[in-house]
Amino acid sequence: MDNSSQFDHIIIGAGAAGLLLADAMCKDEFFRGKSILLLDKDTKQTNDRTWCFWEKGKGQFDDIIFKEWKYIFFAGKELRKRCSIEPYTYKMIRGIDFYESILKRVINHNGIHFQLGEVTSVDDRKEEVLVRTTTKSYRAKKVFNSIFDYEMATRQSKYPVLQQHFVGWFIKSAQPIFRKDQATFMDFSIPQKGNTRFMYVLPFSETEGLVEYTLFSEKLLKTASYEDSIQEYIKNDLGCSDFEILEKEQGSIPMTCYDFKEHHSPNVRFIGTAGGWSKASTGYTFMSTVKKIPIVIKYLKTGKPLDELNFKNKFWNYDLLLLDILHRNNELGGAIFETLFRNRDPQLIFKFLDEETSLIEDLKYVMGCPKGLFIKALFKRLF
Repeated sequence: MDNSSQFDHIIIGAGAAGLLLADAMCKDEFFRGKSILLLDKDTKQTNDRTWCFWEKGKGQFDDIIFKEWKYIFFAGKELRKRCSIEPYTYKMIRGIDFYESILKRVINHNGIHFQLGEVTSVDDRKEEVLVRTTTKSYRAKKVFNSIFDYEMATRQSKYPVLQQHFVGWFIKSAQPIFRKDQATFMDFSIPQKGNTRFMYVLPFSETEGLVEYTLFSEKLLKTASYEDSIQEYIKNDLGCSDFEILEKEQGSIPMTCYDFKEHHSPNVRFIGTAGGWSKASTGYTFMSTVKKIPIVIKYLKTGKPLDELNFKNKFWNYDLLLLDILHRNNELGGAIFETLFRNRDPQLIFKFLDEETSLIEDLKYVMGCPKGLFIKALFKRLF
């Protein structure tokens, strides 16, 4: 291919959103005969991340599920609660397994061209889109961009921007320390230090698991701050001093109701985290992305401009109120979630976070939260 190769569609980024979109195109007759370029600066041959989600029964990714749990544990300042989450199961996919499964299928499709390249610019010229990399240029009718630019969200002040940022250790202990059937969803019993901070624990066996220190706040910490807290939790809360670190992971996911719509154009659409697809109130992205891909595919068939597709719904407003509260008083996160888990079952919480609840269920969920905080946040938004 030369420096101005022409395609029908270009997908920038072979992460979850990019690969799921490419895979959906491969399976749909509408795209038969279309040329699709998948661009990424990485070969996707390392285990660079994990994705977790919950769902009822069997799902489309069960063949690559690394581990799943039927129970979750929540801890707050006073509350300690082990919960069965049936009919839900909490599931984990490793990045390497996802890449090997989905990417292999995608790049073996006749219509897909996978190229390595670091994108430097994307220019919608109305008749076509020009995508430049450090070495080549490509043209397409439609482009889907999953490269997240943090400044896009922080240039505006109408919607708060927090981050779900974390460091995790995959450890192996000399003695059994984990309850292998139970994922620690949130443990707020740790020092909050003026933020929303919790531990997240995924056991793979009695001696192996992921221990992750997570914050919902604006600013990142120095790596040593996360790791000191993990070390302290393993020693004091898990009662373990003899362990080895097998792997580490680190990341930051934007938490904002800013929907990035001003950055879309008729022929360029941001997707995944870059398109505001992360659940604003939690940072969960994988299943949110899975649900949006079929909507994008259906919309593409209409031929309408890409910037007219709107994902905003009633849950956007709920998320906005929580983010408003945490933006003004970040230390209140633990108390909010503790009140919610004290008053409501995890099944309703999961259903609400999946954006599948009815209006009556919405009200039941909201009434389980600290009502005064949310009423105050609502009035500040309105007036």
